[in-house]
Amino acid sequence: MTTQVLLAGFGGQGVLFAGKFLAYKGLFEGKQVSWLPSYGPEMRGGTANCSVILSDEPIGSPIVSNPDVLIAMNLPSLDKYESAVVPGGVILADSTLIERKVTRDDVTAFYVPATKMAKDIDAPTLANMILIGKFLREVGAVGYDNLEETLKKVISARHRDLLAINRGAIDAGYNFV
Repeated sequence: MTTQVLLAGFGGQGVLFAGKFLAYKGLFEGKQVSWLPSYGPEMRGGTANCSVILSDEPIGSPIVSNPDVLIAMNLPSLDKYESAVVPGGVILADSTLIERKVTRDDVTAFYVPATKMAKDIDAPTLANMILIGKFLREVGAVGYDNLEETLKKVISARHRDLLAINRGAIDAGYNFV
């Protein structure tokens, strides 16, 4: 099984971090992975996107042109990439920042008020991890177990105090109905 994921948003929303989390989670589960970041010249406030491929077989190219899953953290990202998602794919949208609904009827869309939820749990910068939690529940490309192991890999040693709040954000997204 191969799952191609495109995460997109503004620079500073943690798109690359969330993608790196998924890539390491896949590695820890013995999958073949690819992580390809892309961002504009202005990291904060510019556009950022990240392609992640999780596969049981070797990956030929890290380029994701037609993702199975789109995680859109802002309206410009949904506008730009919605049409690229494969039929039968999944779109996860931060409904705090994206007021419109997905226009396609051949994909499954989930609307998660991730930015609001992040503020509500006193973690205003972790909307990305809330969407990752929802991804873990709805997509099934990687499991919900051993999250701490992955978080320890992607959170630097000097920020170990953020492990619990990141785990809480993932749990909030996973449990969002």
